[in-house]
Amino acid sequence: MNWTGMIIQLVLVAGGAPLLVGVMRQIRARLEGRAGAGILQPWRDLRKLTRKQAITPDGTGWVFRSAPLLLAGTALVVAAVVPLVTAGSPLDDMADLFAVTALLALGSVALALGGIDTGTAFGGMGASREMTVLALVEPTILLSVFALSVRVGTTNLGAIVTATAGSPLSVISPVSLLAAVALGVVTLAEAGRIPVDNPSTHLELTMIHEAMILEYSGPDLALIEWASAMRLTVMLGLLASLFAPLGIATAGAGPAALAVASAAFAGKVTVLGGALAAGEVFMAKIRLFRVPELLAGSFLMALLAVAASFFLA
Repeated sequence: MNWTGMIIQLVLVAGGAPLLVGVMRQIRARLEGRAGAGILQPWRDLRKLTRKQAITPDGTGWVFRSAPLLLAGTALVVAAVVPLVTAGSPLDDMADLFAVTALLALGSVALALGGIDTGTAFGGMGASREMTVLALVEPTILLSVFALSVRVGTTNLGAIVTATAGSPLSVISPVSLLAAVALGVVTLAEAGRIPVDNPSTHLELTMIHEAMILEYSGPDLALIEWASAMRLTVMLGLLASLFAPLGIATAGAGPAALAVASAAFAGKVTVLGGALAAGEVFMAKIRLFRVPELLAGSFLMALLAVAASFFLA
């Protein structure tokens, strides 16, 4: 069991997530002809927020106050157990597909309840939309990764990644293609990115994630923004680990292997984040009533991937 690898992985996600958001913003700025604020701007924003006073709206209770902590806590736990840098973590037994998906859902539900607790129209609207998206996202995550687990015989993410790393050509199959497309689509929805949601908008008719956090400020808002960046990093890292596990460290890996794995993880996530940011420049947010159609399509692809995995097993 490699405690060092797990700690490195956790530090990379916790410290690098805001940098990933900064890189994505900088790429978008360059493609749009702007100078951009620099890749360190998200960390500057978090530092500024932590120095401000947290304001709690009248009438809110412990649900509103605990939502940021629960969102950040679940993001950290997922970042520690999911095989991103190493597949030989001492928490590998916890890296079950169903447990990880439940933790992601728990964070989303906590934030939605926090939005409802404010009693505002925007908070309730954002929470309602978030639950609609969540109802289609979580089953798709389960099915798309379950399709990959059929040939391995377990839903443990570490075992799936280790098996794929040992047989890289196994990803060249209809099952992997369908599962990758389905997981890629729900990653956009889970992270609140275009075309499902626009993280930079404040137009009330289109907000999903932003509508739930309008009443948060100061350190609470900093926790939410940090946790959202970590969830995006984890989802992109999981996508890379499942379908391109090159360089990932296995059980008993030494310092050199961990250094290579860390560099590989940072590189793959940066490439995926950069591609996502570049794609957002040329895409527009789809209408809210079209979002269920998009997510239903990804669910169907995940379902086809499961059927194909049993057929080809």
